Amino acid sequence: MKLSDFKNKLNSLETLNFVLPNGTSVPNHFHITEVGEISKHFIDCGGTERLEKVVNFQLWEANDFEHRLTPHKLNSIISLSEKVLGIGDLEIEVEYQTDSISKFGVAFENGQFLLTNKNTNCLASDKCGIPQEKLKVNLVDLSEGKASCAPGGGCC
Repeated sequence: MKLSDFKNKLNSLETLNFVLPNGTSVPNHFHITEVGEISKHFIDCGGTERLEKVVNFQLWEANDFEHRLTPHKLNSIISLSEKVLGIGDLEIEVEYQTDSISKFGVAFENGQFLLTNKNTNCLASDKCGIPQEKLKVNLVDLSEGKASCAPGGGCC
């Protein structure tokens, strides 16, 4: 989800709720401790130079059980970040502490922000020798209506 879409969704909400991929909600006393732009400049395994940028939110929970971040307050934090840091309308990535620090994408459904799983991938599979996934075919489907392999069936 891009930052502009996120902000538009915030304007329609009275409360903030983030839901993890396993269906559990981030406790409602969470803080957003960082809003920023992360830039990653790298070369992939095929030798191609790449530059990726995302808007990053870091969600954190503490023992401050009375804390409630409102959509209006979060919009203010985002606006200040855009002004001071020059953040663009980029995809959002959310950091949240699970077993380790996890990074999630963001979607929106039924008035809630859904944290979506992100996966690693080879960006140069065509250059580094990773075979493309082969199409799985049932041999019976290859006979094109011919009789099964039996003596005189014509398949051998």
